[in-house]
Amino acid sequence: MSAEAHLGLRLAARAMGRHGLAHAYGHVSSRIDDQTFLVGPPRPLSTVPVDARGTVVSIEAPLPAGVLGEVRIHREIYRRRADVGGICRVQPPALMALSAVGRTPRAVHGLGVYFAPSPPIWWGTALIRDDVSAARVAETLDGANAIVLRGNGAVTTGLNIEMACAHAFFLEDAARIELALMTARAAGIEPIEFDESEVRGRATGSGSIYERMWQFLCFGDVEWKDAA
Repeated sequence: MSAEAHLGLRLAARAMGRHGLAHAYGHVSSRIDDQTFLVGPPRPLSTVPVDARGTVVSIEAPLPAGVLGEVRIHREIYRRRADVGGICRVQPPALMALSAVGRTPRAVHGLGVYFAPSPPIWWGTALIRDDVSAARVAETLDGANAIVLRGNGAVTTGLNIEMACAHAFFLEDAARIELALMTARAAGIEPIEFDESEVRGRATGSGSIYERMWQFLCFGDVEWKDAA
């Protein structure tokens, strides 16, 4: 396993913690190949040290000893989605609040379009620590970039770990906007959602959208200078 893969996970983990997208219980992973992925150490993401290394997990075998139970979600998503190369399990606060009223953010601003028309929600409230539930979460996610776990955060995906982290930030920003619009909605004013053509035009990766977000998320990290 390359040193770069472990470094990428460390940067991703600390970025999620530094930007308030995960607290004590998040986890991140990146695909190695068709049969395996690398998951970060089982500790609060903001505390992952510079010498930490991930654990290799098979998508066809039980989780290795010491790997967190909810990493089953990652395994089931990688099984079903050949396009996914990175996954983040996070607890963004605005999204948590929004999910508590049974809502997920809609495509009403630029960063919300990456989940248009809105990300699916998993209605169960138990921690996902069994194979059956993890498989159902992955099936509910389907082809979306994220799934909201009611009252329990979210899982975001991407072509790589950098994109999965960007989607975690985008999702929280979309939730923040959605919460702010509740006041307008209470006054009888409905926000204008992006239509399909607007979504297609705006949900782009061109113009270094993901690269610049990755730089933003990692800036200030003790290992970022060497990785830049």
